[in-house]
Amino acid sequence: PTTVHFKSLTAPEKVMIAEQNYDFDLASAEKILSKYLDKTITIRTKQDSSFTGILISNSLDFIVLKYASGAIKMVSYSDIATIDFPSLPEGLLTKPTLIWRIICNKPGEHRTELSYMTSGIQWHAEYTAVAKENDSKLELNAWVTIENNSGATYPDAKIKLIAGEINRAQKAPRYRPAVDYLEKTMAAAPPQFEEKSFFEYHMYTLDQRVTLKDHQIKQITLFPAVETRCKKIYTFEPYISDKDVQVKLMFKNKKSEGMGMPLPAGNVRVYKEDPADKSLELIGEDKIDHTPKNEEVLLYMGNAFDVTVEREMIDKKSKGKRSREETYQIKIRNHKEDDNIEVQVIEHFYYYWKIVNSTHPYTTINAKKVRFSVPVMRNSQAVLTYTVKLSW
Repeated sequence: PTTVHFKSLTAPEKVMIAEQNYDFDLASAEKILSKYLDKTITIRTKQDSSFTGILISNSLDFIVLKYASGAIKMVSYSDIATIDFPSLPEGLLTKPTLIWRIICNKPGEHRTELSYMTSGIQWHAEYTAVAKENDSKLELNAWVTIENNSGATYPDAKIKLIAGEINRAQKAPRYRPAVDYLEKTMAAAPPQFEEKSFFEYHMYTLDQRVTLKDHQIKQITLFPAVETRCKKIYTFEPYISDKDVQVKLMFKNKKSEGMGMPLPAGNVRVYKEDPADKSLELIGEDKIDHTPKNEEVLLYMGNAFDVTVEREMIDKKSKGKRSREETYQIKIRNHKEDDNIEVQVIEHFYYYWKIVNSTHPYTTINAKKVRFSVPVMRNSQAVLTYTVKLSW
């Protein structure tokens, strides 16, 4: 109720809201009885007897009536079949109601607009991708999933989605869908979202109107399937795992690469076709953040089965009270029959550091990380050895 905004579209300067009331004193058996204290009601029992009198008490076990003669009648709830009331008591409603007191300087019919916020609707993006051509290309599809648990149905609605980190004074509660109902919108032409910048966010506006039913999950295509180049990357990062080589797919969200549209945050599921029966099999799933155009997207697929690694410190020398040198040896074995690969070894250092020597080239990622590039031929082993000087 506190977010409601009401205005006249016919004559906005002629209409003002003097008072707004949100009434939610809803009718129930107990409330109706309490409202009829000192008023006349009629009780019919299961034995088909009828009593009419003034209600003077309704306890947990009995209803007490007073006749016009002054006599008192107590009727047990267990004996009551029905209770008749002349009308619904004033002030009781059958559903929550918003009531305005309006000051209007232009009498007549007005077309009005009512705006309000609800925490019962949420949306997220879902992506499906198919790896092709020896994992050098991705076919990417995007869906928008809208969950409506607001308690209302919105017929013929215009859909606008805002992607970004919007600050709220108080976070709205998240609701699970009460019914797992899935509907894919079908129309004469496939619905499309038009994207544009909006304040510091991005807005996606659907070019067709749709109906959002209460307790419904609706999926709509965010953009049609696109194909983009991608690169498979192998990384070994001891800070994350000292034995696993991670496999990632990287693509650039650029127009020249077939993309170039700001991507809302969401899950990305990647599939690959099995040549034997042409079926699609899941090869990995990852989550992306809100990604502007012209940025790289890196998807973690899982750990390489045929690539193993061993890392150990083979030497350690003191270089004074506040310095030492450590030498590490990392053995990488590629058991693949056909593929030569390159593994990126990412090391983390937490002091002042300097690479004294290395068997392989490296680049500095930031003040605490360095990346070594290690080619590994098929059915062979490569050994990275480096010495780092640490000072504090």
